[in-house]
Amino acid sequence: MSSFDEREQSFERKYQNDQEFAFKVRSRRTKIAARWAAALLGKQDAEADDYVASVVATELGKEGEEKVIAKLTTDLAAKGIDRHRVVAELEEALRQAKIELGAPK
Repeated sequence: MSSFDEREQSFERKYQNDQEFAFKVRSRRTKIAARWAAALLGKQDAEADDYVASVVATELGKEGEEKVIAKLTTDLAAKGIDRHRVVAELEEALRQAKIELGAPK
C-alpha cells in the first residue's frame, strides 16, 4: 500500500469518526433538551423517559432538527415557551452535550 493510500484511508477514518461523534452529540443534545421539556411538563420517571424517547424519535429522518423544534414548541406552548426559547435551550443542550462527550475545544 502506498503512502498516498494510507493517508487517504486515514482521512476517511477521521471523517467517519467525526460524523459518528457529531451524531452522538446531536442525540445527547436532543435528550438533554427533551428532559428539560419533560420537567416543565411535569413528567417524571417512566413518563419522562417515554417523552424523551418520543422527542428523539422525532429527530430521525429528514428535517429532524426542525421537527424537534416544532414538537418541543408545540408541547411547551401552554407553558408560555416559544420557538426562540426552545432554540436557545437546544443550543445550551448542545454545549452541555459536547462537554459531556469530551469534544475537543
